[in-house]
Amino acid sequence: MIDLNRKKLISILFGIIAVIIIAVICFGFIHKISAGIDKTEWGLGNYGDGKQPVGNADKETLSKYDAYYVGNENEKNIYLTFDAGYENGYTEKILDTLKEQKVPATFFLVGNYLEKNPELVKRMIKEGHIVANHTYSHKDLRYVSDEEFKKQVNDLADLYKKTTGQEIKKYLRPPEGTFNEHSLAMAKSMGYKTIFWSLAYNDWNNNQQKSYSEVFDKVLPKLHNGCILLLHSTSKTNGEVLGDLLSKIKEEGYTFKSLDELAK
Repeated sequence: MIDLNRKKLISILFGIIAVIIIAVICFGFIHKISAGIDKTEWGLGNYGDGKQPVGNADKETLSKYDAYYVGNENEKNIYLTFDAGYENGYTEKILDTLKEQKVPATFFLVGNYLEKNPELVKRMIKEGHIVANHTYSHKDLRYVSDEEFKKQVNDLADLYKKTTGQEIKKYLRPPEGTFNEHSLAMAKSMGYKTIFWSLAYNDWNNNQQKSYSEVFDKVLPKLHNGCILLLHSTSKTNGEVLGDLLSKIKEEGYTFKSLDELAK
């Protein structure tokens, strides 16, 4: 009787273990299908040694929606981009540096920036930079209706045309890099290319600005072919170090290119 009960207990334990294993395998499979595309924030891994980083959605998946985070791995190009949710007093210096260095850049702007700084926006365009769409009010595009998605994008585009007399270049950077498959599909349906990034550092926090040397330590070792570099024009440090940073990147053999050359 004792042996029989022991056998039953062992059978039950093996049954429980089998159920757990099956559940773990199924969860892993489902997670693998949805990872990097369902309600996520843009993220990167495997930095350094000149290699392109791995994103939490691969290039092939993103390409279905005209989305990019990096350029050609065989071309030593850099695509410089700035996000600007507001003006913090450093953009004029940044534009001066870009002009001096003959480096093109793309500025992703929100409605507040356009409304309060029309002359800076016009200068960006006059000096050959791209001004692109960061949505009107910086909402998380994963959680808005289709109507609100279109409104966020179109309101910014309309304001840009009212301010400059020109149509906006159809590049969209999702606020805070948040996205899902539906938001990528929505952007594509509106004729937009979604632009993420392959290199960035924590420069947006005005209370924790990095030192001169920290910027170089965080950026230079992670440079790679086809790099889309994200900086924030609100950063005091970026305004101060940009000239030397651009010069050093050029010394490493990289060429700065316009987003128009990436996404043509």
